[in-house]
Amino acid sequence: MKAEDLKTKTPDELKSLLLDMKKQQFNLRFQLSQGQLQNVSQVRNLRRDIARVQTFLSPAGAATAKAPKKAKAAKETTAADKPKAKKPAKKSAA
Repeated sequence: MKAEDLKTKTPDELKSLLLDMKKQQFNLRFQLSQGQLQNVSQVRNLRRDIARVQTFLSPAGAATAKAPKKAKAAKETTAADKPKAKKPAKKSAA
């Protein structure tokens, strides 16, 4: 499933799609454990599709999907951004 398809769906449609995918994942796990699953890559693809749908359901994912990404402005360096000075090595008493 492509992100382009998910952008056009409403949150209710996404929730029902997610529920269907979770049921399908449950069935695939049983088939995999019994050795009946022929194409094991289905499990991986479905897991990624579920994550994609969950991203679109999250508030951050919905905002990202609707608004184009803005270019980041040059960030000023602060004291927190600078690397800390290293401590001198301890001398051994030999």
